[in-house]
Amino acid sequence: MPLTTIRKKIDRTLVTLRVNGAERRVAVRPYDVLLDVLRENLSLTGTRRGCDMGTCGCCTVLLDGKPTLSCLTLALEAEGRSITTVEAVAGVEGLHPVQQAWVDTGASQCGFCTPGFIMTALAFVESHAAPTEAQIREAISGNMCRCTGYLSIIEAVARGAAEVGRRRAAGTYASPLGDV
Repeated sequence: MPLTTIRKKIDRTLVTLRVNGAERRVAVRPYDVLLDVLRENLSLTGTRRGCDMGTCGCCTVLLDGKPTLSCLTLALEAEGRSITTVEAVAGVEGLHPVQQAWVDTGASQCGFCTPGFIMTALAFVESHAAPTEAQIREAISGNMCRCTGYLSIIEAVARGAAEVGRRRAAGTYASPLGDV
């Protein structure tokens, strides 16, 4: 018997996802993970597939402002929640302070892990204006980079946090997370 005749048709459910501030309607299967829906259905390819096991952090997005591994999150679980991907981080004025610090410190080597690190760092600096190195290390502990020794990444997070703090104090900071 051919395989096609024994496969069951899996029905898709139409859901509304709030991605980067916009409502997006998409048909998903019960087992579709958020990573696949973002990349394949919504063409948001900044979120990377790394390990598919939740150990590397490459697929990190923000779900209601909190770092979330999109390779382990069912798309159905994200309905009605705010999803922020790396595509929404830079604003009309240019790079977010965390992104600019990444550039200034040379925190990227090959760049594959960068989107996941940026999302983790973004969530962290939103609540830590002057973090210690130990706090930064703890915050990024769920993200892996195979190219760097992490020192430039730690420096980038510290610089990004300091700049966010400076802009907040001056009243000029606009969070890419909006109301989350």
